[in-house]
Parts: sequence; C-alpha cells; structure tokens
Amino acid sequence: MIDVTTDTDLYPTRGASEVLTPRRDPVVWSDAPGLETFDRDGFLAEPDLLTDDEVGVYKRELDRLIADPAVRADPRAIVEPRTASVRSVFEVHRISEVFARLVRDERVVGRAREILGSDVYVHQSRINVKPGFGASGFYWHSDFETWHAEDGLPRMRAVSVSIALTENHDTNGGLMIMPGSHRTFLGCEGATPKDNYKRSLQMQDAGTPSDEALTSLADAHGIRLFTGRAGSATWFDCNAMHGSGDNITPYPRSNVFLVFNSVENAAVEPFAAPVRRPEFIGARDFTPVR
Repeated sequence: MIDVTTDTDLYPTRGASEVLTPRRDPVVWSDAPGLETFDRDGFLAEPDLLTDDEVGVYKRELDRLIADPAVRADPRAIVEPRTASVRSVFEVHRISEVFARLVRDERVVGRAREILGSDVYVHQSRINVKPGFGASGFYWHSDFETWHAEDGLPRMRAVSVSIALTENHDTNGGLMIMPGSHRTFLGCEGATPKDNYKRSLQMQDAGTPSDEALTSLADAHGIRLFTGRAGSATWFDCNAMHGSGDNITPYPRSNVFLVFNSVENAAVEPFAAPVRRPEFIGARDFTPVR
C-alpha cells in the first residue's frame, strides 16, 4: 500500500473513456480471523445475523416508516418512478431509533471495524423496499465509483451490509455480485451531471459500466446470487460489482442497507462531480459509531 494525500486521485473515473485501475488499497485492513473469504471474493454471507424475533422488530419498523405520510413527504424518501410507491428511505438511522440501535449492535458495527481496521462512521443508511409485481432493480455498479466520484471518499476503505427483512428467493430481485471484481476499479465514461443523485437513486445512469466491460468482468469472475432467510446478511466490499433485477414475483424483498466508512478515510471534495451529494446520501458527520 502506498501513502498518499487525500487530494491525490488514485481511481480516475467519469472521463473521456472507461479505464481499468488495479486496486491500490487492502481489502481487509486488520488481522482479524475469519475474513479470508471476504478478502478473496469481496463479500461474506452471514445466514443467521438476526433472530426471527429481531427480524419482526425491524420489519414492523420498516412498515411503519413507509406508511408514514411525513416520511413519504421527506426528501430522504425515494419513490418508484412507475408506481410512486416508496422505494428507499435514506438516513434511516437518524429517522428511527430502532434502526439506530441496529447500527450500534456489536454484531454489525464490530464486524465493520474488523474489516476496516479502525473506528467507523455511517456513510449511508437506508431501508430498501422491493414489493412484488414490478419493483425495479438496481443496475450493475460499483458503489465506490459513485462514492469516490460524487461523495469524495478517497480510498477503498468502506464496507456495506445488506440485512434481509424478508426472504430472499432466487426469483424476487435478489442481490448479485461478481466475486473477485473488487480487485479492479472500473472508471466509467462520461461527465457527472449536476444533481445527478436525483435521477440515479431511481435509475442509475452516470457511473454505469459499458456492456462490454460488464461482459468481460462476468466472464472473468462469474456471478453469485444471494438467497436466504429473513435475518441473513451479506457484507460486501465497496468496490464489488453488484446489482439486482426487477421483482415481478408476488413476493416482496425488503432489506436494511448500512455503509460504514473508516474514520481515517473521511470524505473530501468530490473527485468527479461538480457538487457534493446531499448529506443524507453521503455523510459529512464523521463521528465514530459508539
């Protein structure tokens, strides 16, 4: 690993053409045991993170939030473009003390500290609601590409966890990841429009890899689809190429999504965007989770 100042761009993106850059950061930043699979593949599945009773608590809170007219009217709530139903609610750990407790749960924040080798803060939190019969998916992308370009995260020292609050079938729009793709950064083509987040939270456009690049990555790494019971969790590296399909089944897929960033990797100015995204999407409060 090299030592650089935060104004050095190790991962160029949003230029005249796509560019591949080998990862220049560790994947696991500590010597904690049991993280070999995460280091190799860029993800780690935990089939039993939450008990059934705990799932019930968080699912009821999710249902309460999406039914609350005040939450729906909040800028932090994103709605489906076709059905106008709630798709996501951001900064959910600040809206809800129930989800704030989940962030502080040692099973959650403790794992993030192990992977990142430091204290951590919440870069982003949200609940995702994928009801049956037509909820749209999230196209293939690397989260770090967006967080670097538009939020100003300098290094690959962030980790996400998706905690299922409904069963993940192989048919209801589950998470797909390309194992090993986290080792290469794909810098995307094209400039970032102003206020790009308003469109990208509903349908990704800027920061989207080409079909040719995605085909090459899929041929090299394959694709893993995650299924499992409500209460299961998937940890994945910030640079893992991932996405999910539409849910056209009758069976909903809801989850809580938490992003932890190292306090030693605090956001600076965006590397490839005219302005920062709002703080409810990319935090500027770097207070460690306690």
